[in-house]
Order: sequence, then C-alpha cells, then structure tokens
Amino acid sequence: MYLNSHSQFSLRYGTMDIKTLVDNAKACGAEQLALTDINNSSGIMEFIRIAESEGIQPIAGMEFRRDKQLLYIGIARDREGFKELNDFLTFHNVNDELLPDKPWHFANAYVIYPFTGNTLISLKENEYIGIRHDQLNFIFGKPLAGIREKLIALSPVTVGDKIEYRLHQYLRAIDLSTLLTKVADKYKCRPDEMFLPAGKLRANFELYPFIISNTEKLMKDCSITVLKEKSRNKKSFTGSIQRDIELLRELTMEGMLYRFGADDEKAKKKIEEELIVIRDQGFAPYFLITHDIIKYSMSKGFYHVGRGSGANSTVAYCLRITDVDPLALDLYFERFLNKQRTSPPDFDIDYSWDEREHVQNYIFKRYGKDYTALLGTMSTFKDRSVIREIGKVMGLPAAEIESFTDRTKDARVLNNATYKKIQALYGYMKDMPNQRSIHAGGVLISEEPITYFTALDMPPKGMPTVQWDMYEAETIGFEKFDILSQRGIGHIKEAAQLIADNRQVKVDVHDFKRFKNDEIINTQLKTSDSIGCFYIESPAMRQLLRKLQCGDYLTLVAASSIIRPGVAQSGMMQAYIRSFHNPESVVYLHPVMKEQLQETYGVMVYQEDVIKICIHFAGMDGADADILRRGMSGKYRSKVEFDKLVDKFFEGAKALGRPDDIIAEVWRQVSSFAGYSFSKAHSASFAVESYQSLFLKTYYPMEFMVAVLNNYGGFYSRWLYVHELQKTGATVHLPCVNRSTAKVSISGTDAFLGLIGIQGLENKYLEGIPQERTMNGPFLNLEDFIKRTGIGLEQCTNLIRVGALRFTGSSKKELLWEVHNYLGSKPAPKPAKDLFNLPAKAFQLPDLANTRLEDAYHELELLGYPLTLSMFGLLKTNYRGDVMTNNLLQYVGSIIKIVGNYVCEKTVHTKNNKLMWFGTFLDAEGNFFDTTHFPDNTPAYPFKGKGCYLIQGKVIQDFGFPSIEVLRFYKLSIKTSPVYW
Repeated sequence: MYLNSHSQFSLRYGTMDIKTLVDNAKACGAEQLALTDINNSSGIMEFIRIAESEGIQPIAGMEFRRDKQLLYIGIARDREGFKELNDFLTFHNVNDELLPDKPWHFANAYVIYPFTGNTLISLKENEYIGIRHDQLNFIFGKPLAGIREKLIALSPVTVGDKIEYRLHQYLRAIDLSTLLTKVADKYKCRPDEMFLPAGKLRANFELYPFIISNTEKLMKDCSITVLKEKSRNKKSFTGSIQRDIELLRELTMEGMLYRFGADDEKAKKKIEEELIVIRDQGFAPYFLITHDIIKYSMSKGFYHVGRGSGANSTVAYCLRITDVDPLALDLYFERFLNKQRTSPPDFDIDYSWDEREHVQNYIFKRYGKDYTALLGTMSTFKDRSVIREIGKVMGLPAAEIESFTDRTKDARVLNNATYKKIQALYGYMKDMPNQRSIHAGGVLISEEPITYFTALDMPPKGMPTVQWDMYEAETIGFEKFDILSQRGIGHIKEAAQLIADNRQVKVDVHDFKRFKNDEIINTQLKTSDSIGCFYIESPAMRQLLRKLQCGDYLTLVAASSIIRPGVAQSGMMQAYIRSFHNPESVVYLHPVMKEQLQETYGVMVYQEDVIKICIHFAGMDGADADILRRGMSGKYRSKVEFDKLVDKFFEGAKALGRPDDIIAEVWRQVSSFAGYSFSKAHSASFAVESYQSLFLKTYYPMEFMVAVLNNYGGFYSRWLYVHELQKTGATVHLPCVNRSTAKVSISGTDAFLGLIGIQGLENKYLEGIPQERTMNGPFLNLEDFIKRTGIGLEQCTNLIRVGALRFTGSSKKELLWEVHNYLGSKPAPKPAKDLFNLPAKAFQLPDLANTRLEDAYHELELLGYPLTLSMFGLLKTNYRGDVMTNNLLQYVGSIIKIVGNYVCEKTVHTKNNKLMWFGTFLDAEGNFFDTTHFPDNTPAYPFKGKGCYLIQGKVIQDFGFPSIEVLRFYKLSIKTSPVYW
C-alpha cells in the first residue's frame, strides 16, 4: 500500500536509489509499489524495469510541490495516465507557470490530496484524500459519508533507516543553502517515512478497514509496463520503411558521384555492404534525418563537421554528413554499426557556436515539439564539492573546510572527529544525483510523444529537455543526434567571409583533397606554426608535431589520437614517436600486434586497435569488444566496464597459447584506454578541420587571426592572438570610435580592435556607437560624440583612456579635462542631433603630454594587455637573455639564461602526489619556448601570473624539440605606473 515513495531522483530529498528502493519494498512484502518523485519522472523507466525484474508491480506517479510544499500526488492508471502526468508538469515547466492548487482533470490518472482535517471537501471521480495513520484520530467520530470512499492510506517513504534520515536532513540543508540547525520541519520528511512490513502497515489502519479496501482497489486499477523495442526513434523519414531504404540508396548513389565518380568499383562494393547492414539494423531513418539536418544547414550557408565513429561510414561520406573518406583511411565501418553492437551509434555534428541553436530550432520545428527534446544530464555530488557542501551546512569556517579538501592531508586532519563525520556522510552522498542539466548536444526525435517516457524541463537554454540522461535514453531505446558546437568552425566560417570582403577572393575551405597535399601547408604543419588552428595549437600538440616532424595528413590523424591521455599516460606516445622515426627497429610484442597494428608500429593508438587486439589476440567476440569500446570511451570512463572483461580476455588469450607475460603487457596497454581515446574516424575528422584552419592561416593569415579573435580565441589568452595578428604583417590599431565595430575589423592590412574588448564598456555602446556612425557619419569631435551617443562620464572616460577618441587630435589628458568640464556636473545628455551645432566654450590648457608608458598602463587596465609597448618594453631592465629560442638547439646540455613572456602553464600531479609544472613563453623575438619545472624546484620558484620571467635552466631536446629544465625562475619587475587618472 505504498503510494508515495521517493528515490534519490527527488533531488536533495530522497536517499535511496531505485534498486535499493525496490529491494527494501520487496523485503517488506510489498507486491505493488508507486514511485512518486518530487516534480519529476526521471526514475520511472528504470523503476519499471527493476520492479518487474523483482516481481513487484510498478505504479508510475509523481508528487507535485510548489514552494517545496506538497500540493497533491498523481498516480497513473496506465501508460496513458503517466503521459498525462508528464504533460501536466511539462506544460507548467515549459511555460514557466506555477503549479495550481488543483491539477487538470486526468482521464487516466488519480489525484491524491494530503489530508488537512477538512472532511467537507468536494472531489472528482478520480480524486482521493491520502491520510497517514497518525492522522486517523482526526476522523474519529466524524461523519464520513461524503468522503468514506475517498480516503486511502498514505504511508510516505523517503529514507531507508535512521541513519539515512540524518543524511536527509543534510540534503535538505544543502538544498535550502542554510545551516543544518535552521531547516524547518516543514521542509523535511517525517522521521518515520520508511518501509514497514506489510502486516505492520495494515495494522496501522485496522480500525478503518474501508481505507485499506479503498487503497487496494485503487492500486489494483493501476499497472504500467513498457514494451521493449530496439529503437524509440522516429521509425520512418518518408512515412514508409521501404521508401526510406530506397531513398537512402538514391541519395547515397548521388553522393557517390560527387565523392568517388561513377566508376569506382571499390566504393560501390563498400556502399552496398553498408546499406545492407543499415537496412537490417533499421537505421535508414536515422541516416535520412541526419542528412536532412545537414541539407538544411548547408542551404543556410552553415559549415559543419561530422565526426566520431559515424565518419567510418562510406554512406555517411556520400551523404556529406562527414568529410572523411573511409576508403582512403581504411576505416572500420563495424566500429560504427554492426549486427552485434549492443549500444546505439550516433553522429556527432559540429557547427559554429553561433549557428548551432538555429539548427536545433529547425529540428524542433521540422519534427514537432511533442516528438523532439534535448537530452538531459544528471550531475552528481562529486569529491571535494561534497565535502564543501557538508562543511557549509555544518557552519564550519572556510579555512577548515579547505583543509578537509586538501589531497595531502596530515595525520591531524585524518584523525579529526569532524573530518571523520564528513567522510562518513561523503560515503553516502558520493555519486548521488544532485541536479538535472542539459547534455552537451544530444537531441532526441521520437516516434511517439516524448511525454510517454518523461516530463520535460525548460532550462535557461529555452528548449524542452528530458529529465533523464544519455545512459537511460540508450536503455530505453533512443539514439541521440549530437548537434554540437565549437569555436574552431566559427574561425573557419568567419575567415572565409573576411577573405571575400577584404580581398574579394572566394575560398573553398571544403576542398580538402587539394590542400592536404599542399607542400607549403605541410611545411607549416611540420614547424608547428599553428596558433589559432583547431586542435593543433596547444603546447602539447605543437610539441608533438615537432617531435614527429608531422608533415602529412595521415601522420596528423595519428597525432590527433596519441596526444590523448589514454595513449600518452600509458607510455605508448613515446613508443610511437620512437618507432615513427625508426620503423625498421620496431620489435612487436607479438605476431598478432604486427599483423593488426603495423600501421601504428604495434602501438594501440585508436579505439579500433583495441577492438582488433581483443578479437584477434584474446579471441573475444564482437559484442564483448563493443562493451570494451564503451568502457574505454570518454562517455563511459569507468574501470567497471573493463573488470567485466578481464577474465574473458585472459582466459581467451591463454586458450590461444599466448604467453602470460605478453598477455599481462597487452592488457596493460588495453586498459590504459579506460580513460580516453579516439576512434580513428574521430581523429581523421579533427585532422580535416585542422588542415582547413591551417590552409587559411597559411594563405590568408591576417583574416584568419581576425576571425580567431572574433570567435573568442581558443587555447590561449586574447593578447597572444593579437600578437599572432601582428606577426602576419597587419598593423593592429587600438579601438577607435570612428573606425572600430563591436568586433575586430580589417581593411587591407589595417586591423582595428573591436569595442567589445574594452573592459567595462556597456553592451549598448558596443553596437550603438558603430550604428550611430553608420547612420549619421563620422563623429566630429568629443562634444559631437557625447551628444550623439548620450554617453556618460565614466564610459566616455574609459574610451578616452584606451585611445578610442584619438581621432580628435587632442591628447588623452586634454580630452579628459574636456569631458570632465562637459559632463562633470551634468547628467549624460540624451542622444540628439542638433539643429544648430553650437560649439562649447574653448579653454586654453597647459601642455598636457602623454607618454607611451602611460598609454601602455591604460591598455593593460582596459584591454588586459598593452599594445603601445610590449611586455618586454615595460621591463625595468634591458636584459633579454643570453639565448633566443631559435638558438636553443645549439645549447643542448648547457645551462642558459633566457627572458620569457608568460603565455600559459600546466600543473600536473606526479605519482607520489608532488606538483610539477610545464610552462610556455615567448622570447623577446616573439618565438615560443617551453619549460619543465620539476618538484624540487617548483616550491622555491613558483609562477606568479602574467609578465616576464628570467629563467635559468638546462637545455634538453627530445626528437629534435628543445625545451628548458628550469633551475631558477624569477618574475622581473616592470616600470612604475605614471598613471594618475
């Protein structure tokens, strides 16, 4: 008779996961159980599966609360009733409306109101009153003629035992952002909200047998099950499965002419093989819908990148879903789709950051809001954040909380009673759901209305979102469409437009086959001149390119994967580099490794390599290999996936006669992929985009760097991209109200920084100033600028200090004097165009000269970096080091001194939990060099933020790439600021 139970999906309220909830119900003899989580149905589908497997009849419900107070409970009679409850909550979530005092009429669901003592209440046929056993005295001796048939037993379940009740109290305090001692009773469950043995529960209501009868009658009328289906996605694109198959063939053959020509027999054969698998697996509509999305976005001029395992498909290549040629790279289609695959495949489609939402809106409109939703995620209480949350509600000082989160705790902390208490709570809360959010890009397109499976949230993004995550979606049978975004595509898109505007040249960034063989581009790749280029600009990647002397597409494909931690941390990256330079000296671990991995010198670089080794070395079948692939995938970073297969791997390898020591080493290499790795198709997709960026950087460097700046850069800080723009030969100007737009603009070789880069400038002026200038002509002087824009004193002062009004010919100090004289005691004028322009009175000012040092300090404050002087120009010393980057290889093994402008740093923890840093700097000539800071030196010579450092260290080289092992490290002083304004 449990009609009101809460799981952990009643966020920061319930304490039991679904499995524990069902197990506890079963242990108490329950034959039916209703899950009624608060304002969500996140756990219902999982609950149905687990309850049915345990022999308990599941009942789907939902508890509706407003302002954290119970309004009523909805109980679904069946699947239609569950949809009604979901529709009701969805309507109020999507329209941002508070839940009403009474719900809509539900044709297939019951409503239970909590007993309030009022027995004179009018109820509809499907409405009941739930009364707890401790409230029975309120109805004793009272006339019940009107509600006798409407009273049912309500025995809420929230916690598993007394310990979990204490946990519940902490969760409520965290939810309310208050101290544990200040949580009012109305915000907590009752201490007795636990499962009772069936006999005890009945005994509580034995004086009122009609209540038991009413409750049993209601529950017997409720039943829900979910028929298992392979796919819940839209079943057909055209309305006919057969027509889908025919259309997919037609479109693929049309695309084959574009990609391969009419006479490529190898392509035809591969396409036919893939189409059979796609047809048999029922994935024709999935391909067609993805093609429809691509076709639409291309019609709008949007640029996309199709990546991930979908790039293994020749059909996808022909449909222009991806630009990676699977035949040229000998990609493994079965990695994407095969008959034994246990999880649904999906396409990852990247768009520019400012176009993705447009594509998502098209999908919602094209396939219907009732059938389309964004995929959700469920964030959990994690690690140190749990400790901080618990510490706050306990009222601990911030310093004490931080001492508990420190990884290197001393014995005093470990033996601290409060710390032990927090750790005990942490053990309960760890990985417990904390809040719902939005998946990075997943979109679901359902055959049935999605509210048959879940209610929908309306996050700030403004698109309906399901209340469960990708793992639950997969289990239910949904294959998501990943519509993602990245700034690298924005770089490419805008660069092409800038080139057309500035040079009147139309570039085809999709002509990958041409420029992947361009020697000039490949030389730039080999020298790692790749700042701003997608995926190949980070210090680690630039180092790898240099070490490999990477000068071609295939090598870049491998580099894109071996840079990943799964390969790098296992030692396989170094092994690959050694073998790459000396292929004749490769010693293969086993003949199978040579047979399957000769292309990568016996090193497992891609996810496909691991699958091949598990099949051919250990005799595993495709299904097990697929589970292993999931385990090593970034989406499933869990050692559990590997543990399930360890026995099979070792047993299979031994059965094939593999030596024990070889088996152990092969497994070590395989298991290193438990963290992260790429499929070869994914790496190939990234490499294509890297080449496209590099093509633009090589031939149109000015426009490309402007596009990088306008799409908010990439790995590095903004000043570095300004530096790169200067290196292209462009003259970079400070913002100017008569020349600048909101973004960086370029005309010929003159690039003007945008107004958006000025810190503190209000949004209304970013577009308003350029618009006013466009409509009514250039500003004539300071007074004209103030009158026409209506700008206030503070905002105008900032523009003057950054040099944006230098067109007037007056110095900054003169302009500051004038603006204070004009606006100092007045409110900002409303923008207006004078009928008669009467000039302000002129005053004779003393000579107020500016210095370059003052300008540089203004720029540091308002732009975040100086343009008038470099950081080297700000130094008190003229010393720039004894060696420059270009000469480092001449000093390998020597101790040298060099001065470097800080670019970035990376902190890592060594195996013994010490800190080690890696730094990247620019020398006085503007060239990059890298440093290594070992633990013995790190504490004595720490990084102190941006600025120039004097570095003493030993020059080392690794495969021709020089770097410096730091011995001493000191941040240099800069000239004192002369700025007083």
